[in-house]
Amino acid sequence: QVQLVEPGGGLVQPGGPLRLSCAASRIIFSIYAMDWYRQAPGKQRELVATISSGGSTNYADSVKGRLTISRDNAKKMVYLQMNSLKPEDTGVYYCRAAWGDYNSWGQGTQVTVSS
Repeated sequence: QVQLVEPGGGLVQPGGPLRLSCAASRIIFSIYAMDWYRQAPGKQRELVATISSGGSTNYADSVKGRLTISRDNAKKMVYLQMNSLKPEDTGVYYCRAAWGDYNSWGQGTQVTVSS
């Protein structure tokens, strides 16, 4: 069974940076598309960034230019570099691995943007 672990959340001031990471195991990592979702309090979970097995990336309009997704296939890691953070970026961030009809989720990590 695929395991995804996301350490690295926390409290950050508005305008500050934060990098999330997601470590995958029990997976042929290189063939999976990897996504970052977030769920703000009282809202539905939304896709914020995705990176294909080939390295192509896509972002939600609300985060373009501020968030960057990347992957290291050798380490089975995916990252989300977040810059110029805003209070509305607050939420639980989830890593997801997807391949065909199969997908697996991490447990999530809390990110709070507040002064």
